[in-house]
Amino acid sequence: MNFDIETEKIGDDSYVIALSGEVDLYTAPEFKQQLLDVIGKGAKDVIVDFSKTTFIDSTTLGVLVGGVKRLRPNEGQLSLVCSDRNITKIFEITGLDRVFTIYPTREEALAKVS
Repeated sequence: MNFDIETEKIGDDSYVIALSGEVDLYTAPEFKQQLLDVIGKGAKDVIVDFSKTTFIDSTTLGVLVGGVKRLRPNEGQLSLVCSDRNITKIFEITGLDRVFTIYPTREEALAKVS
């Protein structure tokens, strides 16, 4: 199974979680744990980078929605980086493109968060 996760602290309360490969029923729990860890460390801005992600499923969407619910009470936000049209389309079909700000590049996401 090709899946990798890298977390990078980019400021006092900002993090990037970069996912590679397939994020599905089997790998989403690891992603969820990483997301909960950074929120537990006081993250206000979390960027989830899907640039190297080849597939996501409904489990992944559930993890993202859960992250938003945990960040909102602290005035936090969850942003996404996604240039893959197939993955972006999933957010459009589910209406989640109105919940998340989706950036085409990591640089654009970082510029808005900073």
